[in-house]
Amino acid sequence: MKLRQVLLAATLAAVATANIAANAAEAPGALAQRGRYLVRTSGCNDCHTPGYAQSGGEVDEKLWLTGDALGWQGPWGTTYATNLRLLLAAMSERQWLVHARTMQPRPPMPWFNVRAMNDDDLKAIYAFVKKLGPAGSPAPAYVPPGKEAAGPVVRFP
Repeated sequence: MKLRQVLLAATLAAVATANIAANAAEAPGALAQRGRYLVRTSGCNDCHTPGYAQSGGEVDEKLWLTGDALGWQGPWGTTYATNLRLLLAAMSERQWLVHARTMQPRPPMPWFNVRAMNDDDLKAIYAFVKKLGPAGSPAPAYVPPGKEAAGPVVRFP
């Protein structure tokens, strides 16, 4: 009877170890997929992907999060959606978490929504953006109030 219990315990331990190893190997892909879902449903692409909103979300994924030259103009000046793929390419996951928790960019970026995300969601977004890899060019530079922006802008009152 004792031998049977030992064999059963050893078998269960081996199965559990195999499952943990399989899940660990699968985790990065699953994390990136969750990040893809969050990017898609949280509105990141609406501003940070050129043409995304205008095309009803029908933009090739290779262009996702590469920033946009469309300016957002208001009393704060003119801002542009950052190329997140270049931004996160230069950051570690830890740096991204700190950045996401402390950033307060100019409007219309809803930084307060990013701050409201939990660490697991932010790590998933990081994993997805890292999986996409760096691409595109930096967004145009901020234009102070009263200065004319080159290119198209959305004007806020």
